[in-house]
Formats: sequence, structure tokens, C-alpha cells
Amino acid sequence: MGHRLSKIYTRTGDKGTTGLGGGKRVSKDDARVEAFGTVDELNSVIGVLLAETLPENLRHALTDIQHDLFDLGGELCIPGRQTLAEENITRLENLLDALNADLPYLKEFILPGGSRAAALAHVARTVCRRAERRIVTLTRTEEVPQTSVKYINRLSDLLFVMARVLNKYAGVSDVLWQPGKTQKDK
Repeated sequence: MGHRLSKIYTRTGDKGTTGLGGGKRVSKDDARVEAFGTVDELNSVIGVLLAETLPENLRHALTDIQHDLFDLGGELCIPGRQTLAEENITRLENLLDALNADLPYLKEFILPGGSRAAALAHVARTVCRRAERRIVTLTRTEEVPQTSVKYINRLSDLLFVMARVLNKYAGVSDVLWQPGKTQKDK
């Protein structure tokens, strides 16, 4: 294990800057900070999801994903670092395929909701999409491992499927979008 934090506040960020993993100081709204900060937010939302009653295979997968996200945050915090590999992406794809195989074919769009756990998975999915947008923004000006973008893209798909699995697990139907529903009710 690397450095241990013995003091939580340092006062070094009081003027709106923060230190990257390599020691360089940047503004707290720097694209790199936005990217790893949003990945951290996603990790926290997954932590809230993990506080729910979940099937053990999803609990295990989400815990592994939290570790991956911490690695991804490190990649984004330390320019030039790469931790995630194609194997991480393949693991997500294999899980995605396995979970999706047991779900009914989607003929309509679904709305976020259903069970509480599924709704939280949808919140995680939307934060994941925002993290993806922040990482893509960063790639316009700085070098970012391509595995970072691929991983976060695949993760958002997995979180969508997990939401559907969690509704099935809870015995709750997905909430189907009804185009123009509010106009028909008049």
C-alpha cells in the first residue's frame, strides 16, 4: 500500500487548486479533475446500490467494479498511468451477456424505476454516462488510455441490464415508456 493519510485536511486546496497524482497542481474544475471526480461519484452511487438487498452475483460484480473504478480514478489522476486492461472490459462484456440472456427481449424503451435497487442502478447508469462524457472531453486535450473510455462505456450498458435484472429479482416489471402518454390522458 502506498501513502497513508494521517491528516485529512491540508489547506493546499483553499485557493481552488488540487494536486494530481504526479504532483502537478491544477484548478479544481480542470477537465482531468472533472473526469476522476465523476468516476468517484459513480463509485459512491454504486456503494449506495450495494447497501440494497442484491443477488450475490451482482453484489460480487459491483464490488469488483468499485475496485476497477478506483483504479480508473487513479489512471485519470496520474497522467500517463494505465491500470485497466482489455481483460477488465471482457469481464464486463461476459457478465453483460450472461445477465442479458435471461431477460425478455426489449421492444420498447424503459423508464428508470421499478424496484428501489433497479432505480439506483439507473442512477448509477446516468452518472456513468456523465463520467464517460467527462473522460471523452479530457481525451480532446490530453492522452487517456483507450481502455478507460471503453470500460466506462461498457459499464453503463451493464448497469442498464443490472437494473432490469434487479426488477426481475424483485418481481417488479420494467416501467415501459408510453410515447405521448400524457397527451392521451387529456
